[in-house]
Amino acid sequence: MDLLKLLNEIEEILEESSSIPLSGKIMVDKHEILDVLNEIRSKLPDEIKQAEWIREERQRILAEAQKEADTVIQEARLHIEEMVERDEITKRAQLRADEIIQKAQSNAKDIRLGGREYADELLKTVQSQLEELLKTVDENRNELNEM
Repeated sequence: MDLLKLLNEIEEILEESSSIPLSGKIMVDKHEILDVLNEIRSKLPDEIKQAEWIREERQRILAEAQKEADTVIQEARLHIEEMVERDEITKRAQLRADEIIQKAQSNAKDIRLGGREYADELLKTVQSQLEELLKTVDENRNELNEM
C-alpha cells in the first residue's frame, strides 16, 4: 500500500536525521517531511472516495427499490380500478389488489433491507481499512515520539 511506503519513508527520514547532542532530539528537513505528508494526503482521498461511492451506491439502490415498489403499487392500483369496473368480480378484485399491494410492499422492504445490508457491509469494510490505517499511523507516531 502506497501509504505504508510513505510512512516508512518518514520513518527513514527521522532515523537518518542528525541528532542534537544531549537533548534526545533530531533535526529534520521540514520540506522533506512536508512533501511526504502531502503525498499521504493525496493518497487518503481514495479511501474517502470509496466511502462516498458506497454511500451513493446505497442511495441509488434504495431509490431503485422505491421506484420498483411504486411501479408495482401503481400497477396494482390500475388493476384494482379495472376490476372495480366489472361489477360481478369487485370483491375478488379487492382481495387480489390487497395481496398485490402487500406483496409489493414486502418486496420493496426486502429490497431496501438488502440494499442497506450491502451498503453497511461495504462501509464496514472501508471503516476497517481506515481503522487499520489509523492504527498504523498511531503506531508510527508513537515510535516517533519515543525517539
